[in-house]
Amino acid sequence: MAALAAVALARLSVAFLLLAAQVAYKYGMVHVISEVGGPKGKDYCILYNPQWAHLPHDLGKASLLQLRNWTASMLCSPADLPAHGFINQIPMVARGNCTFYEKVRLAQGSGARGLLVVSKEKLVPPGGNKTQYDEIGIPVALLSYKDMLDIFRRFGRAVRVALYAPNEPVMDYNMVVIFIMAVGTVAIGGHWAGSRDVKKRYMKHKRDDGLEKQEDEVVDVTPVMTCVFVVMCCSMLVLLYYFYDHLVYVVIGIFCLASATGLYSCLAPFVRRLPFCKCRVPNNSLPYFHKRPQARMLLLVLFCMAVSMVWGIFRNEDQWAWILQDALGIAFCLYTLKTIRLPTFKACTLLLLVLFLYDIFFVFITPFLTKSGNSIMVEVATGPSDSATHEKLPMVLKVPRLNSSPLALCDRPFSLLGFGDILVPGLLVAYCHRFDIQVQSSRVYFVACTIAYGIGLLVTFMALALMQRGQPALLYLVPCTLVTSFAVALWRRELGAFWTGTGFSKDLPQPPWALALADSPQPPKDSDVPLSPSPQPTGEEPAKSSPPAAEQPPEPATSEETGATVPSQEPRSPAGSAPEPTGQDLAQPGPEAQPGALA
Repeated sequence: MAALAAVALARLSVAFLLLAAQVAYKYGMVHVISEVGGPKGKDYCILYNPQWAHLPHDLGKASLLQLRNWTASMLCSPADLPAHGFINQIPMVARGNCTFYEKVRLAQGSGARGLLVVSKEKLVPPGGNKTQYDEIGIPVALLSYKDMLDIFRRFGRAVRVALYAPNEPVMDYNMVVIFIMAVGTVAIGGHWAGSRDVKKRYMKHKRDDGLEKQEDEVVDVTPVMTCVFVVMCCSMLVLLYYFYDHLVYVVIGIFCLASATGLYSCLAPFVRRLPFCKCRVPNNSLPYFHKRPQARMLLLVLFCMAVSMVWGIFRNEDQWAWILQDALGIAFCLYTLKTIRLPTFKACTLLLLVLFLYDIFFVFITPFLTKSGNSIMVEVATGPSDSATHEKLPMVLKVPRLNSSPLALCDRPFSLLGFGDILVPGLLVAYCHRFDIQVQSSRVYFVACTIAYGIGLLVTFMALALMQRGQPALLYLVPCTLVTSFAVALWRRELGAFWTGTGFSKDLPQPPWALALADSPQPPKDSDVPLSPSPQPTGEEPAKSSPPAAEQPPEPATSEETGATVPSQEPRSPAGSAPEPTGQDLAQPGPEAQPGALA
C-alpha cells in the first residue's frame, strides 16, 4: 500500500509540474512594409511568449526595423552568425536543431532587436525557464513558413518589420450579427412551425402537387429516435475527429443537398404568390413529372440547386462565401424546425437534457481524453490545424471578426455558432407556439421561450469573452429555455397539459375561412339543416329524423385532368345525428365532445 501511495503521489507531482510549466503565449502581429516602396504594408500572424519580452500594443510605438533573411541557418552555434552580426535588425531563422533559448541568446548577443523563427510545422509557444527569461531582453516569435513566402513574394527581399500585439476587445461586433441571425431564425422557425402545424388540422383535402405534398410531411420525435440521434451524433463527431480529411467532403455534400431543400421550402410560399408561370408540365409518364408541377416551381428548384452549387464551388472564398453559407444555413434550420416536431414537453425535456450532456462532454471532458489535450467539439468545428485539406465544416453560422485583432488574423478569423445551438432550443420554441395556439394563451409561451433563448445566447457570449475559449452553447441555452417554459406553465396552472401535450386535444378555434362559411347567408339548396348540429336539451328528442342516404348531397368529383384536386366537402349531418369520426376531422369534434352538451 505504501508503494502504491508513493507512485500516486509521484504522478500527482509530475502532473502539477506539467501544469506549472505550461507556457503562457499570445498571438501578435508583424507589420511588413517594403524599403523601396510598393504595395501597402500588411500584417502577418505571429505566436510569441510575453515572458521573453513584451510587445507594444500600438503599432505607432513599435520600432520599424530591417528584416534580415537568415533562414538558410538555424542559428544554433556562433558559427551560424554573420560576420557583422544583426545590429539593429530582426533576423529570420529556421526552426529546429536547438532550443529557442539558444537561438535568441545568440541573436541578442550579436545586436539583434528581436527574433523571428520560421516554422513549417504547427506553431508552438517559444518556451524557456525563469532564468532564461530574466537573461533575454528581446522578443522572440514564431512565423509560419507560408507567411514568410508571401512576404518575400509581395514585398521583395528588402523589407522592414515591426512587432506588436494589440489588445483583444472584450466582445467583437460580429456577435451582434450572429445574435440577430440566431434569435431571428428561432423566432421565425418556431412561429412558422406552430402556425403551419395548426393550419393543417383544418385541411380537408390534400393537394396533388408532389412538391407541395412533401411540405405537409412532419416527423414526430419519439424517445427511441432521440436516443438513436444522439448515438449517431456522438459517432459522427468521433469519426470526424479521427478521419476529418476523408469525411469532411461527405458533410459538405450533405449540406449542399439539405440546404438546397431548405431554401426551396422557404421560397416556395412566396413563388406560389407570383402571378406568372402558372402553366404546368404536359402529361407524361416520368416518375415525378406525371404530377404535372408548375413551371415556376421547377425554375425554383433549379435556382436553389444553383445557389447551393455556387457555394460548394467557392466555399473557401473568405471575402463573401460566408454570406451564402449563412443564408443557406438559415434556410436549412427553418426547414428543419418546420419538419421535425416534438409532440410533448416531456419529449422536449428529454432531447434537450441529453444534448446538454452531450455538448458538455465533448467540449469540457474530451480534452482530458485526447493526446493533444484539445476539445473534440472545438477541434472538429474549427477544423484541425494539421488538416491536409484545410476544409471547414459548413454546419455553422459564421461571421468574420469586425475588429483588427490578432485572433482575427491568426487563430479564429470567424466567430461560429453551430446549427445545433439553433435547432435544439428552436424545437422547444416551436412546441411552445403550437401549445399557445391550442390553448389560446396569446403567445405567452412562445414569447417567453424566445426571450429566454436570447438571454441564454447573451450569457454564452459573455462566457466566451471571459474564458477566451470555445463554449458549449447548450450549457446556457438549455437551462434558460427549459426553466422558463416550465415556469410559465406552472404560473398558468397548465403544467399537466403542457407536459403531456393534452392541450392539443381541445377544441380548436375556428379559422377565418370556416367562420366565413358558417356566416354565409345562402345555405346549400339540397339541405335545410344548419351547418353544424346544435345541442339538444336533456331528454328531448331531435326535431327531425335522419334523412335517407340517397337524399344526402353528393361529394364533388376530383378533377384529374388539370393536375390539381378540387377540395371535397364532407356530407353534413342533420341536427341530432352525430357525424362519423374520421382521422382527419380533428377540427370538427362531435356534439358529445363539445362543452355544455350533455347526453
